[in-house]
Amino acid sequence: MKESWRWYGPLDQIELNEIRQTGASGIVTALHEIPYGEVWERQAIAARRNQIRATGLDWTVCESLPISEDIKRGTGGLSALFSNYRQSMANLAAEGIKTICYNFMPLLDWTRTDLNAPVKSGGTCLRFSAIRMAAFEIHILDRKAAEDDYPVEVVENAHTWHERSTASDRETLLNSIMSGMPGAFDRFDIKGLRRALETYRGMGASDIRTNFQRFLNEVVPAAEELSMRLCVHPDDPPRDILGLPRIVSDAEDVDWIMSAYDSPSNGLTLCCGSLGAHPENDIPQIARKHAGRIHFTHLRNVRKDPDGSFEEAAHLDGDTDMVAVCQILLNEEKSRCNEGRPDAQIPFAGFRGPLMAHCPKYAKSKFLSPTVVRTASIKGLTTDQKTSKSQGGSGWHWM
Repeated sequence: MKESWRWYGPLDQIELNEIRQTGASGIVTALHEIPYGEVWERQAIAARRNQIRATGLDWTVCESLPISEDIKRGTGGLSALFSNYRQSMANLAAEGIKTICYNFMPLLDWTRTDLNAPVKSGGTCLRFSAIRMAAFEIHILDRKAAEDDYPVEVVENAHTWHERSTASDRETLLNSIMSGMPGAFDRFDIKGLRRALETYRGMGASDIRTNFQRFLNEVVPAAEELSMRLCVHPDDPPRDILGLPRIVSDAEDVDWIMSAYDSPSNGLTLCCGSLGAHPENDIPQIARKHAGRIHFTHLRNVRKDPDGSFEEAAHLDGDTDMVAVCQILLNEEKSRCNEGRPDAQIPFAGFRGPLMAHCPKYAKSKFLSPTVVRTASIKGLTTDQKTSKSQGGSGWHWM
């Protein structure tokens, strides 16, 4: 497996030379400065690739080539948007970047309610609190019908939290939820979020699926011609939020996507943390069933609470059997090698987890957020290499 690191480009406070010191050889990045729906010109891609290569690293995965909200809603100038997306794919392929991780989450990307939740070790981690999310939707956003989306006990606890919260608490909660837009320069305020949600009014899961099917029909043939691998990232968290339907949340969703366009170019990003936050998902089973279509993996782990909350955990301390997952992926690599597949090596990013040694330079990065912090990521990469070695893999000696 190829050790990779998420980097948010030149404005990221973590520098490429620092990433190289971790032992990672691949970079996972994107041209975050380009507005959604516009073409990524080959010259811009080449410049970023050359910047990465100058440090001895390689641009391994594009995460993400974003999908515009019009495509997700099925509105606007779809023909031009699909054409632009295919052209960006072709430009990436021309520069040797053949794997694209993307998501189909409406409006927001990953969502957390606390970016610095304390952990027993003395560090902090990312956390999704069902209670605080309910408080945000019901009392701050004032979304009608929000109470119906949560258990009665969660709603009651959300009322209590809101009554006891300060203006600063509520502002911090808003900022945490809005941080789930990697690389974006703008954040919604409450009025802006309400306006954005209004554009999805009346849309259900079946509507989003229809639009996802259209997307696959439009871009997967191009990916096949370009020998590219598209790999959808699961919803994070794997549940509807803000009244928006999410359709990449559980095993049945993954089955549907893989069958919606049956092609090696239509694949999966196995994010163990995102899928693992769903109480009914068996991550090793999903990995085993779709191993041949996994083109990228996020080796993350989470701990779940009965009320639907969860938090990032150390790689071997969460609810998912990461040793079993790594064994499945290593076996898949061996099978691909035996078949002579050019994509035999699966890139992985072993990131998130608790922040141990606090360093303001990394924790306060606007473009990094606390999602991928240096100490947590290094420990994740080291844990994953030890796991690989114990399961018969090559092992990687980085530390």
